[in-house]
Amino acid sequence: MLTGLTIKNYALIDQLQVNFNDGFTIITGETGAGKSILLGGLSLILGKRADLSSLRNPEKKCIIEASFDISKYKLKNLFKDQDLDYDTQTIIRREILPSGKSRAFVNDSPVNLSNLQALGEHLIDIHSQHETLQLVDDAFQFQVIDALANTEANLEAYNLHLKEHKVLQKQLKQLQQFQAEAIKEHDYNSFLLNELVAANLKEGELEVLEEEYELLNNVEAIQLKLEQANALLSEEQAGVLTSLREVKVAFQKLASISNTYQDLLDRVTGSLIDLDDVLVDIERFEDKLDADPNRLEVVNAQLMTLNNLMQKHLVKSIEELIDIREALSKKVEATENADQDIVDKQEEIKALEKLLNTEAKNITDKRNKAIPELKKQLEALLTQLGMPNAQFNISLEASNTFLYNGKDNLNFLFSANKGGQFNVLKKAASGGELSRIMLAIKSILSKYVKLPSIMFDEIDTGVSGEISNKMADIMSQMSTKMQVFSITHLPQIAAKGNTHYKVYKEDVNEVTTTNLVKLNYDERVVELAQMLGGTQLSDSAIAHAKQLLN
Repeated sequence: MLTGLTIKNYALIDQLQVNFNDGFTIITGETGAGKSILLGGLSLILGKRADLSSLRNPEKKCIIEASFDISKYKLKNLFKDQDLDYDTQTIIRREILPSGKSRAFVNDSPVNLSNLQALGEHLIDIHSQHETLQLVDDAFQFQVIDALANTEANLEAYNLHLKEHKVLQKQLKQLQQFQAEAIKEHDYNSFLLNELVAANLKEGELEVLEEEYELLNNVEAIQLKLEQANALLSEEQAGVLTSLREVKVAFQKLASISNTYQDLLDRVTGSLIDLDDVLVDIERFEDKLDADPNRLEVVNAQLMTLNNLMQKHLVKSIEELIDIREALSKKVEATENADQDIVDKQEEIKALEKLLNTEAKNITDKRNKAIPELKKQLEALLTQLGMPNAQFNISLEASNTFLYNGKDNLNFLFSANKGGQFNVLKKAASGGELSRIMLAIKSILSKYVKLPSIMFDEIDTGVSGEISNKMADIMSQMSTKMQVFSITHLPQIAAKGNTHYKVYKEDVNEVTTTNLVKLNYDERVVELAQMLGGTQLSDSAIAHAKQLLN
């Protein structure tokens, strides 16, 4: 509910601060006193675009601030979605700077107009005789029926599954697109994969093959060098080993003469042993070394295959080729499994649609049960409001598609006169009739759901005293469940309010200013008497005013 309003430097308002209570609040004032200015300020709080011409003093900024008690509203998720700090006592502020720039804040956090509009529609509903678009909107009409039908839990479950259905549909579309694109590439990817599989790739294989190739390709040169080494070591006349053995014999003789030469003998002996081992290895390599043209051809072919594949895939290692092979394998496998994936997804969607259809039917059944009660209550209220022949023809038609709130198309038809043709509201009802229908609907809604504060702006224009009494009774009854404001010219309505404010203009220093004041009992008597009989107060008008208040 709206608990406070502060307006500074806006239109004819210099500075205004007022606190509001719950229940039924009346706002009266002469034509032109500034009631529309008050509504204009509230509209800025609700996200209406600012106008620089609204500044009273163009050299100062305009500030409009409203405080709300939102403890009874379920708005935590909305605040979370809007990335705002939730507080049961929420303050909304708009500032219009002399430069024309506008700023908005919710609990001191800067917000844009779309944030304000999203929040504002849950806080205040400003309704005038000329603003009945909501009434002819399908979403609002469904809201009314669903309030009586108590479908909130059903709709939550349905919407949860509908979101899931949209996700699955998107996934199915992606699978089908993937399949269509993959089929085009499948043959080429399969060819590339088969090439890599046939190459039998192994990590480190390239280095091993290159070493083997060098060995096989140079076998004759290696053999010649081994033979030369063997000859140099083992030749009987001048071989290294023959000479070293003679050196050993010489040092053996020297060591027998003196231990001084023993170390040299040991070193020569060790060298001889090492060279004998070298000779054994040379002979072993010579035995193993064998020219194999066939193997050389095989190794060369493998190296060419690997090098061609690396060049083809623009990589520099076998390991990178293996990664490409694995990626291609997954692509080919995914393409080959796409049909089954699509079938599985379609089955998943089919099962979910079965559940959605069941939930939608439950919603439809509840709505069909609620429609007669809604029709009965509406026609009864409109009879009290001077429309005894008003009739509604409300029906549901099944939709072939899943809509945001079930599978129903709504026909909400109205006839104001006996024997008249039923038609949609905007064609069948006048502006005054639409206002009374809206009042009736809001009254019914207030019994079933927590509505935002509502401000009726002169919806009683053109109605008789008796009907205005009924209007006042309806608004008063609504105010037991919600905060209701009524801007009115009718004393019958003004008298029913729990609280009464008067909008008035005064000239201060030759400047006209609009103010708002809360009236006490005696001031209310005077205001009602003036509404009844004009500025010249008569005893009968005073008596009538007191009678209305009492």
